[in-house]
Amino acid sequence: MTGANRQPVATPDRHAGVAPVVQLRDTAARIAGRLIWSQVSFTVRPAEFVAVLGPNGAGKSTLLKTILGLQPTAHGAVEVLGRPAGRHNAQIGYLPQRRAFDASTRIRGIDVVRLGWDGDRWGLPRPAFLQGSRDREAAERVAQVISLVGAEGYAHRPIGQCSGGEQQRLLIAQALVRRPSLLVLDEPLDSLDVTNQSSVSALIQQVCRAENVAVLLVAHDVNPILPYLDRVLYLAHGGAVIGSPEQVITAETLSMLYDTPIDVLRDRTGRLVVVGQPDSHAGHGHQP
Repeated sequence: MTGANRQPVATPDRHAGVAPVVQLRDTAARIAGRLIWSQVSFTVRPAEFVAVLGPNGAGKSTLLKTILGLQPTAHGAVEVLGRPAGRHNAQIGYLPQRRAFDASTRIRGIDVVRLGWDGDRWGLPRPAFLQGSRDREAAERVAQVISLVGAEGYAHRPIGQCSGGEQQRLLIAQALVRRPSLLVLDEPLDSLDVTNQSSVSALIQQVCRAENVAVLLVAHDVNPILPYLDRVLYLAHGGAVIGSPEQVITAETLSMLYDTPIDVLRDRTGRLVVVGQPDSHAGHGHQP
């Protein structure tokens, strides 16, 4: 792709010799006796931005649960950070599907980010004069990730008073605060307008590179994220196709996956645009 802003920097040799963060080998998932997908194999490496796409019911959320160790495989092997799935979840930043915070939610954005650091522990923070090096480290890291996502201007506001895009940036900061090796994002662009979808997609690519973190992102609509991806994993018809956007986002491949005619065009800047994609904005509830 040429002419797009913030193009992904990806070359064939960029990950040569680098141990994968995620590796699936000939895996299959079965729920309530129904085979969801099979013969799925792929790897995700550090600082690689991979999107998981496909129609409703293709098994995108099931794939994330498999990587998190929450859904056992019916066949094959899943390794995350060199161990079976679920063993290193403390090194995974996870942002699940969500609804926007209610306008009456008073907790500040900075406190939402801090919950990513020590939200698993109960109690009020210690007074400043009793805080030690661990508390100072937490405060420094919270400030660092808030700066990374560009949220300094509103982090001290109640999160309910922040826009959808601002809330999503703060939640991405929360997922990053413990310096994860893998960032798993389930529909992070859902309910955002087109402008915020593009800016959050660009942010995720920036975070991927700056933090050297592998990113696995589930999305319905491919268009907002296409300029920023390294690779695309398409789930459909019980299987998967993976490759660079140029390899996978073709009229022939998508028409085969969706079993309906799909057009792939280029806009005036040279960016790929998918036209006629079904389910791009439908069915945002829970799916297999």
